[in-house]
Amino acid sequence: MWSTFLVTDEEGRMASPAATGTVGGAPAGGAAQGGGGLAGLMSGRSTFGGNKRRRTTSTGQAMSEAQEGKIKLAFFVAIVGVVLTVLGVGTEFWVELAPMKTFYNNQTCLTAHYGLWKGCTKTLWVADIDPERESCGPAELPGESNCTFFKFFTTGGNAVMFQKTTRKNLNVASAMLALFSLFLMVMGAICITMSLSKEVLFFLKPASVCFILSGVLVLLSLLVFHQSVLAFLASDHTVPLHYEFSWSVSCLGCAGAILIVGGILFLLLALPYSPWERCLPRRESGSS
Repeated sequence: MWSTFLVTDEEGRMASPAATGTVGGAPAGGAAQGGGGLAGLMSGRSTFGGNKRRRTTSTGQAMSEAQEGKIKLAFFVAIVGVVLTVLGVGTEFWVELAPMKTFYNNQTCLTAHYGLWKGCTKTLWVADIDPERESCGPAELPGESNCTFFKFFTTGGNAVMFQKTTRKNLNVASAMLALFSLFLMVMGAICITMSLSKEVLFFLKPASVCFILSGVLVLLSLLVFHQSVLAFLASDHTVPLHYEFSWSVSCLGCAGAILIVGGILFLLLALPYSPWERCLPRRESGSS
């Protein structure tokens, strides 16, 4: 007497009964399994190649080459702002101070320029100065220079130049704002690097916040420094001085504007939709 039993495949479906002791059911089962494996391979349910998926963004769409190119272009704009900030913070040509040419003698005159960290005095020859210029300078002329670091960050002492005293609180505040802005630039650059390496648009939002705040802090540092210069000039009126901001301040002003623009570009790229298509929708062609 023949005994039968039920056979289930790997997916839990019931297979046709096979007789015990015969070999006819084996090819049928093998064919069924082979067909199921082939179907699974064709339908993509096979384990081979299952992990080779393209990384996707937070919105569920893979980062296209166009988006990656736009991010790199905005990152280049931000890097320009970072370079200008480092150049401005590291140099001492923030403001130039100059008395009248005839204040000391008719042969030499003294000028000074300083930044966040140190100040320099320079002795110039009157013959090298433009005859139409009333004050001594500019500081780029050849002469004997003497530079010293400020003692704001070591002993806490003020600096004295032309019988005028600096206000260390304002100078230290301006320097701290500049340093904190540099820290935010580094954090923003790290976020952009992670966004490009991981192909995730999520990191664009914190990067945009970092660059916008760094640009605002750079401009605030310039405002505080300007107030420190005014307080320095008002400390003593014995020696009349002519002052003018130099190229380091120009670098920082441009850097602040560029950083804010770069942060706004990152914020626009992080949006799930294109703002241009929302503001200027395309007109459907062929409408009667």
